[in-house]
Amino acid sequence: MARNVVIVGAQWGDEGKGKVVDIFTENADIVVRFQGGNNAGHTVIVGEEKYVFHLLPSGILHPGKTCVIGDGVVVDPEVLLNEIEVLKKKNIFRPEDLLISKNAHLIMPYHKKLDVARERLRGTNKIGTTGRGIGPAYEDKVSRCGIKCGDLLNEEDFRLKLKANLMEKNHYFKTVLHEEGFEIHEIYHKYMTMAQSIGPLIKNTSKFLAKAIEFKRNILFEGAQGTLLDVDHGTYPFVTSSNTVAGEAATGSGIGPSRIDTVIGITKAYCTRVGEGPFPSELQGEEADKLREQGGEYGATTGRPRRCGWFDAVALRYASRINGLDGLVVTKLDVLDNQDKVNICTGYKYNGDVIDEFPTEASILSRCEPVYETMDGWKSPTHGVKSFDKLPKKAQAYIRRIEEITGVEAIMISVGANRKDSIIIKNPFK
Repeated sequence: MARNVVIVGAQWGDEGKGKVVDIFTENADIVVRFQGGNNAGHTVIVGEEKYVFHLLPSGILHPGKTCVIGDGVVVDPEVLLNEIEVLKKKNIFRPEDLLISKNAHLIMPYHKKLDVARERLRGTNKIGTTGRGIGPAYEDKVSRCGIKCGDLLNEEDFRLKLKANLMEKNHYFKTVLHEEGFEIHEIYHKYMTMAQSIGPLIKNTSKFLAKAIEFKRNILFEGAQGTLLDVDHGTYPFVTSSNTVAGEAATGSGIGPSRIDTVIGITKAYCTRVGEGPFPSELQGEEADKLREQGGEYGATTGRPRRCGWFDAVALRYASRINGLDGLVVTKLDVLDNQDKVNICTGYKYNGDVIDEFPTEASILSRCEPVYETMDGWKSPTHGVKSFDKLPKKAQAYIRRIEEITGVEAIMISVGANRKDSIIIKNPFK
Protein backbone atom coordinates (compact mmCIF):
# COMPACT_ATOMS: atom_id res chain seq x y z
CA MET A 1 0.00 0.00 0.00
CA ALA A 2 1.34 3.42 -1.00
CA ARG A 3 2.12 5.88 1.78
CA ASN A 4 2.59 9.66 1.82
CA VAL A 5 4.81 10.63 4.75
CA VAL A 6 5.65 14.12 6.06
CA ILE A 7 8.87 14.76 7.98
CA VAL A 8 9.10 17.98 9.99
CA GLY A 9 11.38 19.44 12.61
CA ALA A 10 9.80 19.39 16.07
CA GLN A 11 12.14 21.92 17.70
CA TRP A 12 13.92 25.10 16.48
CA GLY A 13 15.40 23.44 13.42
CA ASP A 14 18.73 21.61 12.98
CA GLU A 15 17.20 18.37 14.28
CA GLY A 16 18.80 16.12 11.67
CA LYS A 17 16.03 16.04 9.06
CA GLY A 18 18.49 15.63 6.20
CA LYS A 19 19.78 12.32 7.48
CA VAL A 20 16.29 11.01 8.25
CA VAL A 21 14.92 11.98 4.84
CA ASP A 22 17.92 10.37 3.18
CA ILE A 23 17.32 7.11 5.07
CA PHE A 24 13.58 6.86 4.37
CA THR A 25 14.03 7.88 0.72
CA GLU A 26 15.00 4.25 0.16
CA ASN A 27 11.30 3.41 0.56
CA ALA A 28 9.98 6.46 -1.32
CA ASP A 29 9.54 7.06 -5.03
CA ILE A 30 9.39 10.86 -4.75
CA VAL A 31 10.83 13.37 -2.27
CA VAL A 32 9.25 16.85 -2.05
CA ARG A 33 10.78 19.89 -0.38
CA PHE A 34 7.72 22.01 0.40
CA GLN A 35 8.82 25.28 2.10
CA GLY A 36 11.70 27.52 3.09
CA GLY A 37 14.74 28.42 1.07
CA ASN A 38 18.49 28.21 1.27
CA ASN A 39 18.34 29.32 4.90
CA ALA A 40 18.00 25.58 5.50
CA GLY A 41 21.04 23.33 5.74
CA HIS A 42 20.29 19.60 5.61
CA THR A 43 23.38 17.45 6.14
CA VAL A 44 23.74 13.90 4.83
CA ILE A 45 26.83 11.80 5.50
CA VAL A 46 27.37 8.68 3.42
CA GLY A 47 30.59 6.82 4.20
CA GLU A 48 33.34 9.44 4.20
CA GLU A 49 31.37 11.90 2.06
CA LYS A 50 29.48 14.82 3.59
CA TYR A 51 26.79 16.67 1.65
CA VAL A 52 24.95 19.82 2.77
CA PHE A 53 21.77 20.63 0.87
CA HIS A 54 20.17 24.07 1.06
CA LEU A 55 17.57 23.70 -1.69
CA LEU A 56 17.84 20.23 -3.17
CA PRO A 57 15.71 17.63 -1.37
CA SER A 58 17.84 15.36 0.81
CA GLY A 59 16.76 12.32 -1.21
CA ILE A 60 18.76 13.49 -4.23
CA LEU A 61 21.60 11.06 -3.47
CA HIS A 62 19.40 8.05 -4.25
CA PRO A 63 19.41 7.16 -7.97
CA GLY A 64 16.05 6.74 -9.64
CA LYS A 65 14.13 8.84 -7.11
CA THR A 66 12.31 11.96 -8.30
CA CYS A 67 13.03 15.05 -6.21
CA VAL A 68 10.63 18.00 -6.29
CA ILE A 69 11.15 21.60 -5.19
CA GLY A 70 7.56 22.57 -4.41
CA ASP A 71 5.37 25.65 -4.68
CA GLY A 72 6.08 26.80 -1.13
CA VAL A 73 9.86 27.07 -1.55
CA VAL A 74 11.67 30.31 -2.40
CA VAL A 75 14.49 29.53 -4.83
CA ASP A 76 17.84 31.26 -5.23
CA PRO A 77 18.78 29.88 -8.67
CA GLU A 78 22.46 30.64 -8.19
CA VAL A 79 22.59 28.56 -4.99
CA LEU A 80 20.60 25.78 -6.65
CA LEU A 81 22.95 25.62 -9.64
CA ASN A 82 25.96 25.51 -7.33
CA GLU A 83 24.47 22.55 -5.46
CA ILE A 84 23.73 20.78 -8.73
CA GLU A 85 27.29 21.42 -9.94
CA VAL A 86 28.76 19.80 -6.81
CA LEU A 87 26.73 16.63 -7.49
CA LYS A 88 27.57 16.68 -11.20
CA LYS A 89 31.28 16.61 -10.38
CA LYS A 90 30.66 13.46 -8.37
CA ASN A 91 28.55 11.95 -11.18
CA ILE A 92 25.50 11.84 -8.92
CA PHE A 93 23.07 14.35 -10.44
CA ARG A 94 20.66 13.38 -13.22
CA PRO A 95 18.45 16.19 -14.63
CA GLU A 96 15.51 13.82 -15.02
CA ASP A 97 15.48 13.26 -11.25
CA LEU A 98 14.69 16.91 -10.35
CA LEU A 99 11.57 18.98 -10.89
CA ILE A 100 11.07 22.62 -9.85
CA SER A 101 7.58 24.02 -9.37
CA LYS A 102 6.72 26.82 -11.76
CA ASN A 103 4.88 28.42 -8.80
CA ALA A 104 7.92 28.52 -6.50
CA HIS A 105 9.07 32.13 -6.04
CA LEU A 106 12.52 33.39 -6.94
CA ILE A 107 14.94 35.03 -4.54
CA MET A 108 16.36 38.10 -6.28
CA PRO A 109 19.57 40.05 -5.53
CA TYR A 110 17.57 42.90 -4.01
CA HIS A 111 15.95 40.49 -1.55
CA LYS A 112 19.35 39.57 -0.12
CA LYS A 113 20.48 43.18 0.10
CA LEU A 114 17.24 44.15 1.85
CA ASP A 115 17.61 41.30 4.34
CA VAL A 116 21.10 42.32 5.42
CA ALA A 117 20.37 46.07 5.50
CA ARG A 118 17.23 45.72 7.61
CA GLU A 119 18.95 43.46 10.12
CA ARG A 120 21.71 46.01 10.45
CA LEU A 121 19.17 48.77 11.11
CA ARG A 122 17.49 46.71 13.86
CA GLY A 123 20.71 46.73 15.88
CA THR A 124 20.12 45.07 19.26
CA ASN A 125 16.57 44.18 18.19
CA LYS A 126 17.76 41.98 15.33
CA ILE A 127 15.85 38.78 14.58
CA GLY A 128 18.85 36.64 13.67
CA THR A 129 18.07 36.16 9.99
CA THR A 130 20.59 34.29 7.82
CA GLY A 131 20.67 37.23 5.37
CA ARG A 132 19.82 34.97 2.43
CA GLY A 133 16.83 37.06 1.29
CA ILE A 134 14.24 34.54 2.42
CA GLY A 135 11.99 36.97 4.32
CA PRO A 136 11.91 39.70 1.63
CA ALA A 137 11.15 37.07 -1.04
CA TYR A 138 8.15 35.83 0.97
CA GLU A 139 7.11 39.45 1.54
CA ASP A 140 6.94 40.01 -2.21
CA LYS A 141 4.99 36.78 -2.59
CA VAL A 142 2.36 37.95 -0.12
CA SER A 143 2.41 41.49 -1.57
CA ARG A 144 1.64 39.95 -4.97
CA CYS A 145 4.66 41.39 -6.70
CA GLY A 146 6.93 38.33 -6.52
CA ILE A 147 8.58 36.71 -9.52
CA LYS A 148 8.04 32.97 -9.94
CA CYS A 149 10.30 30.28 -11.37
CA GLY A 150 7.79 29.91 -14.19
CA ASP A 151 8.46 33.53 -15.18
CA LEU A 152 11.97 32.50 -16.22
CA LEU A 153 10.38 30.68 -19.15
CA ASN A 154 9.01 33.93 -20.61
CA GLU A 155 11.70 36.57 -21.13
CA GLU A 156 9.30 39.47 -21.66
CA ASP A 157 7.15 38.66 -18.63
CA PHE A 158 10.29 38.35 -16.52
CA ARG A 159 11.64 41.71 -17.74
CA LEU A 160 8.37 43.55 -17.06
CA LYS A 161 8.04 42.13 -13.53
CA LEU A 162 11.68 42.83 -12.77
CA LYS A 163 11.33 46.44 -14.00
CA ALA A 164 8.26 47.04 -11.82
CA ASN A 165 10.01 45.62 -8.77
CA LEU A 166 13.18 47.63 -9.27
CA MET A 167 11.28 50.90 -9.53
CA GLU A 168 10.01 50.36 -5.99
CA LYS A 169 13.04 48.63 -4.52
CA ASN A 170 15.57 51.13 -5.84
CA HIS A 171 13.55 54.01 -4.44
CA TYR A 172 13.55 52.32 -1.04
CA PHE A 173 17.28 51.61 -1.17
CA LYS A 174 18.14 55.21 -2.01
CA THR A 175 15.70 57.15 0.16
CA VAL A 176 15.39 54.91 3.24
CA LEU A 177 18.53 52.79 3.39
CA HIS A 178 20.79 55.31 1.63
CA GLU A 179 22.33 52.61 -0.50
CA GLU A 180 22.81 52.06 -4.21
CA GLY A 181 20.06 50.30 -6.14
CA PHE A 182 20.30 47.77 -8.98
CA GLU A 183 20.54 48.02 -12.77
CA ILE A 184 17.86 46.04 -14.57
CA HIS A 185 20.11 44.76 -17.35
CA GLU A 186 22.58 43.14 -14.92
CA ILE A 187 19.91 41.12 -13.10
CA TYR A 188 18.00 40.36 -16.30
CA HIS A 189 20.98 38.87 -18.16
CA LYS A 190 22.19 36.94 -15.13
CA TYR A 191 18.80 35.32 -14.54
CA MET A 192 18.16 34.63 -18.22
CA THR A 193 21.54 32.88 -18.36
CA MET A 194 20.63 30.74 -15.35
CA ALA A 195 17.22 30.04 -16.91
CA GLN A 196 18.97 28.19 -19.71
CA SER A 197 20.16 25.63 -17.16
CA ILE A 198 17.16 25.29 -14.86
CA GLY A 199 14.39 26.12 -17.34
CA PRO A 200 13.97 22.49 -18.52
CA LEU A 201 13.42 21.43 -14.88
CA ILE A 202 10.54 23.87 -14.23
CA LYS A 203 7.21 22.04 -14.40
CA ASN A 204 3.65 21.87 -13.06
CA THR A 205 4.67 19.82 -10.04
CA SER A 206 1.22 19.84 -8.44
CA LYS A 207 -0.13 17.95 -11.44
CA PHE A 208 2.87 15.61 -11.35
CA LEU A 209 2.25 14.78 -7.68
CA ALA A 210 -1.47 14.24 -8.27
CA LYS A 211 -0.63 11.68 -10.95
CA ALA A 212 1.92 10.03 -8.66
CA ILE A 213 -0.69 9.66 -5.92
CA GLU A 214 -3.15 8.25 -8.44
CA PHE A 215 -0.57 5.63 -9.45
CA LYS A 216 0.12 4.70 -5.81
CA ARG A 217 3.64 6.07 -5.54
CA ASN A 218 5.26 6.52 -2.12
CA ILE A 219 5.93 10.21 -1.47
CA LEU A 220 8.13 11.71 1.24
CA PHE A 221 7.54 15.38 2.09
CA GLU A 222 10.58 17.14 3.54
CA GLY A 223 10.17 20.18 5.76
CA ALA A 224 12.85 22.72 6.58
CA GLN A 225 13.61 24.58 9.83
CA GLY A 226 11.41 23.51 12.77
CA THR A 227 7.94 23.85 14.27
CA LEU A 228 8.97 26.49 16.81
CA LEU A 229 10.19 28.70 13.94
CA ASP A 230 6.84 28.61 12.12
CA VAL A 231 5.66 32.11 11.17
CA ASP A 232 2.18 31.44 12.65
CA HIS A 233 2.90 28.93 15.42
CA GLY A 234 6.47 29.70 16.49
CA THR A 235 8.08 32.14 18.90
CA TYR A 236 7.15 35.20 16.84
CA PRO A 237 8.90 37.45 15.82
CA PHE A 238 11.94 35.21 16.24
CA VAL A 239 10.74 32.87 13.53
CA THR A 240 11.35 32.10 9.86
CA SER A 241 9.19 33.53 7.07
CA SER A 242 7.27 30.39 6.11
CA ASN A 243 5.02 27.77 7.66
CA THR A 244 7.25 24.96 8.84
CA VAL A 245 4.52 22.68 10.22
CA ALA A 246 3.06 19.56 8.63
CA GLY A 247 0.00 21.35 7.27
CA GLU A 248 2.26 23.23 4.86
CA ALA A 249 3.19 19.95 3.18
CA ALA A 250 -0.15 20.07 1.39
CA THR A 251 -0.18 23.80 0.66
CA GLY A 252 3.48 23.97 -0.33
CA SER A 253 3.21 20.95 -2.63
CA GLY A 254 -0.16 21.51 -4.25
CA ILE A 255 -1.92 18.40 -2.95
CA GLY A 256 -4.99 17.97 -0.76
CA PRO A 257 -4.43 17.46 2.99
CA SER A 258 -6.42 14.22 2.90
CA ARG A 259 -3.56 12.72 0.87
CA ILE A 260 -1.18 12.81 3.86
CA ASP A 261 -0.99 9.47 5.70
CA THR A 262 1.67 9.91 8.36
CA VAL A 263 3.51 12.78 10.06
CA ILE A 264 6.90 12.18 11.67
CA GLY A 265 8.60 14.73 13.92
CA ILE A 266 12.36 14.95 14.32
CA THR A 267 13.87 15.97 17.67
CA LYS A 268 17.34 15.94 19.11
CA ALA A 269 17.91 14.16 22.43
CA TYR A 270 18.59 17.67 23.73
CA CYS A 271 17.73 21.15 22.37
CA THR A 272 19.48 23.74 20.22
CA ARG A 273 18.58 27.09 18.76
CA VAL A 274 20.32 29.39 16.27
CA GLY A 275 19.88 33.16 16.34
CA GLU A 276 17.83 35.30 18.67
CA GLY A 277 14.72 34.44 20.67
CA PRO A 278 13.67 32.81 23.96
CA PHE A 279 15.03 29.38 24.88
CA PRO A 280 13.91 28.25 28.38
CA SER A 281 16.15 25.19 28.76
CA GLU A 282 19.28 26.91 27.43
CA LEU A 283 22.57 26.11 29.13
CA GLN A 284 25.32 28.65 29.73
CA GLY A 285 29.07 28.67 30.10
CA GLU A 286 31.18 25.53 30.25
CA GLU A 287 28.19 23.18 30.30
CA ALA A 288 26.84 24.67 27.07
CA ASP A 289 30.29 24.70 25.44
CA LYS A 290 30.81 21.03 26.24
CA LEU A 291 27.49 20.01 24.70
CA ARG A 292 28.12 22.21 21.64
CA GLU A 293 31.53 20.66 20.97
CA GLN A 294 30.35 17.09 21.55
CA GLY A 295 27.40 17.62 19.21
CA GLY A 296 29.24 19.66 16.58
CA GLU A 297 26.58 22.30 17.01
CA TYR A 298 27.48 24.82 14.34
CA GLY A 299 25.06 25.90 11.63
CA ALA A 300 25.29 24.01 8.33
CA THR A 301 24.23 27.16 6.47
CA THR A 302 25.91 29.96 8.42
CA GLY A 303 28.52 28.25 10.58
CA ARG A 304 27.13 30.10 13.59
CA PRO A 305 27.50 28.33 16.97
CA ARG A 306 24.16 26.97 18.14
CA ARG A 307 22.78 27.69 21.57
CA CYS A 308 22.43 24.41 23.47
CA GLY A 309 20.13 23.21 26.23
CA TRP A 310 18.37 20.26 27.80
CA PHE A 311 15.48 18.43 26.16
CA ASP A 312 12.25 20.44 26.35
CA ALA A 313 9.22 18.15 26.63
CA VAL A 314 6.82 21.11 26.95
CA ALA A 315 7.89 22.40 23.54
CA LEU A 316 7.71 18.92 22.02
CA ARG A 317 4.18 18.32 23.31
CA TYR A 318 3.19 21.56 21.62
CA ALA A 319 4.92 20.52 18.39
CA SER A 320 3.10 17.19 18.53
CA ARG A 321 -0.27 18.91 18.83
CA ILE A 322 0.37 21.45 16.08
CA ASN A 323 1.67 18.85 13.63
CA GLY A 324 -0.45 15.87 14.63
CA LEU A 325 2.67 13.73 15.05
CA ASP A 326 2.30 10.00 14.52
CA GLY A 327 5.88 9.16 15.39
CA LEU A 328 9.15 10.58 16.63
CA VAL A 329 12.75 10.29 15.47
CA VAL A 330 15.23 11.07 18.24
CA THR A 331 18.62 12.14 16.90
CA LYS A 332 22.06 12.65 18.46
CA LEU A 333 21.44 10.34 21.41
CA ASP A 334 25.16 9.52 21.33
CA VAL A 335 26.05 13.15 22.16
CA LEU A 336 24.73 12.54 25.69
CA ASP A 337 26.81 9.39 26.25
CA ASN A 338 29.25 11.07 28.65
CA GLN A 339 26.71 12.92 30.80
CA ASP A 340 26.50 11.93 34.47
CA LYS A 341 22.92 13.26 34.62
CA VAL A 342 20.43 14.22 31.92
CA ASN A 343 17.58 16.66 32.43
CA ILE A 344 14.14 16.81 30.82
CA CYS A 345 12.21 20.06 31.03
CA THR A 346 8.69 18.99 32.01
CA GLY A 347 7.20 22.42 32.80
CA TYR A 348 7.92 26.12 33.10
CA LYS A 349 7.84 28.33 36.17
CA TYR A 350 6.16 31.60 35.25
CA ASN A 351 5.04 34.32 37.68
CA GLY A 352 5.33 31.89 40.58
CA ASP A 353 3.21 29.17 38.95
CA VAL A 354 4.22 26.04 37.04
CA ILE A 355 2.71 25.84 33.56
CA ASP A 356 2.82 22.87 31.22
CA GLU A 357 1.65 24.58 28.00
CA PHE A 358 4.11 26.18 25.60
CA PRO A 359 3.51 29.96 25.33
CA THR A 360 4.27 31.25 21.82
CA GLU A 361 4.48 34.85 23.03
CA ALA A 362 8.20 35.61 23.06
CA SER A 363 7.77 38.07 25.94
CA ILE A 364 6.23 35.37 28.15
CA LEU A 365 8.51 32.51 27.09
CA SER A 366 11.60 34.64 27.75
CA ARG A 367 10.51 34.92 31.40
CA CYS A 368 9.86 31.20 31.87
CA GLU A 369 12.23 29.11 33.95
CA PRO A 370 12.57 25.39 33.25
CA VAL A 371 11.28 22.79 35.69
CA TYR A 372 13.52 19.74 35.34
CA GLU A 373 13.18 16.06 35.90
CA THR A 374 16.64 14.57 36.33
CA MET A 375 17.63 11.09 35.19
CA ASP A 376 20.88 9.15 35.48
CA GLY A 377 23.16 9.26 32.46
CA TRP A 378 24.17 5.96 30.89
CA LYS A 379 27.93 6.69 30.70
CA SER A 380 28.27 4.11 27.96
CA PRO A 381 28.68 4.43 24.18
CA THR A 382 25.58 4.23 22.01
CA HIS A 383 27.41 4.87 18.73
CA GLY A 384 27.30 1.77 16.57
CA VAL A 385 24.38 0.16 18.41
CA LYS A 386 22.00 -1.43 15.88
CA SER A 387 18.86 -2.22 17.90
CA PHE A 388 16.89 -0.51 20.66
CA ASP A 389 17.23 -3.38 23.13
CA LYS A 390 21.02 -3.21 22.79
CA LEU A 391 21.14 0.39 23.97
CA PRO A 392 22.27 0.94 27.58
CA LYS A 393 19.30 0.42 29.89
CA LYS A 394 19.42 4.01 31.12
CA ALA A 395 19.44 5.29 27.54
CA GLN A 396 16.38 3.16 26.85
CA ALA A 397 14.74 4.60 29.95
CA TYR A 398 15.48 8.13 28.73
CA ILE A 399 13.78 7.47 25.38
CA ARG A 400 10.81 5.79 27.06
CA ARG A 401 10.40 8.77 29.40
CA ILE A 402 10.40 11.15 26.43
CA GLU A 403 7.70 9.01 24.81
CA GLU A 404 5.66 8.98 28.01
CA ILE A 405 5.82 12.73 28.63
CA THR A 406 5.16 13.75 25.01
CA GLY A 407 2.68 11.04 24.10
CA VAL A 408 4.49 10.14 20.85
CA GLU A 409 6.30 6.86 20.21
CA ALA A 410 9.86 6.81 18.90
CA ILE A 411 10.17 5.09 15.52
CA MET A 412 13.89 5.68 15.02
CA ILE A 413 16.95 6.57 17.10
CA SER A 414 20.04 8.16 15.57
CA VAL A 415 23.33 7.36 17.31
CA GLY A 416 25.77 9.01 14.92
CA ALA A 417 26.02 11.32 11.92
CA ASN A 418 26.41 8.64 9.27
CA ARG A 419 23.53 7.09 7.39
CA LYS A 420 24.34 3.68 8.92
CA ASP A 421 24.26 4.95 12.51
CA SER A 422 20.51 4.51 12.91
CA ILE A 423 18.16 2.27 14.86
CA ILE A 424 14.92 1.92 12.90
CA ILE A 425 12.15 0.68 15.18
CA LYS A 426 9.26 1.24 12.80
CA ASN A 427 9.37 2.23 9.12
CA PRO A 428 6.61 4.77 8.30
CA PHE A 429 6.31 3.36 4.79
CA LYS A 430 5.58 -0.16 6.00
